[in-house]
Amino acid sequence: MLHDHPARMLADDWGRHLARDRRRSAHTVRAYVATAHRLIVFLGHHRGALVDAAMLGTLEAADLRAFLAARRNEGLGNSSAARELSAARGFVAFAGGGTAAVPRLRGPRVKRGVPRPVAPADVVGLADLVSDAQDEPWIAARDRAVLLLLYGAGLRVGEAMALTGAALPLGETLVVTGKRAKTRIVPLIAPVRAAIEAYLALCPWPAGRGLPLFRGAKGGPLSADLVRRAVRLARAQLGLDARTTPHALRHSFATHLLGRGADLRALQELLGHASLSSTQVYTAVDAAHLLDVYRAAHPRG
Repeated sequence: MLHDHPARMLADDWGRHLARDRRRSAHTVRAYVATAHRLIVFLGHHRGALVDAAMLGTLEAADLRAFLAARRNEGLGNSSAARELSAARGFVAFAGGGTAAVPRLRGPRVKRGVPRPVAPADVVGLADLVSDAQDEPWIAARDRAVLLLLYGAGLRVGEAMALTGAALPLGETLVVTGKRAKTRIVPLIAPVRAAIEAYLALCPWPAGRGLPLFRGAKGGPLSADLVRRAVRLARAQLGLDARTTPHALRHSFATHLLGRGADLRALQELLGHASLSSTQVYTAVDAAHLLDVYRAAHPRG
């Protein structure tokens, strides 16, 4: 069969390389390897031959364009198609051992969305409602602590889930391990610190140095999906926008700091962004907020 090809092992090797050497998240690795397998199957039919490293080294822009067109016909939007093309080019580069020229192809134009911040009062309301939905006091305290931490320190939900007892005792700062195993120091403001300590005082599981700080109901690591699900249920009750997610709390942290005069470079460090361009999106957020205020207050707005 055309899809039973020797390049399958090459795709799996690429996945191991991404996880081990590039320190990509498990989610990213799964998505990129899935793209590699789709590309291989497509090429088997498109070229009418088995796919191996040698064939991948002969790809032209027209081949990638045809692959992308096939994926777009399956309903892929611009943003997903751009990620698919990026993953496909990365796999082709890996297959060539870094020596083969990867075809250049302009991806779909992606309109970068401006994150919508959550008002501070809504953050607290969300944390309280998620907490109130729990019957177990320690789980209620845990959920409140997690959400306040995401907003108060600008953490990604995965970063919060990865915290261990090594963070204890809590001080005025917290060392966080972010993407690609990069560490950064973030401030831990008093209300957030108090919320975490209240949770730890009630938690029935030990907070050992190598053990997860935030525990699931049975003592294992807390799942990020559980946090997302809890927020999804609570935001509907509060009438908040569908874009109010755990990650939106991180956006809110950044937007509110910028609105209070934070330096863009300092904000980049706090968020753990590799490049300043990732942080600059928040200037658009702040400008949008100022425009809303202007329109609401100005007599001729």
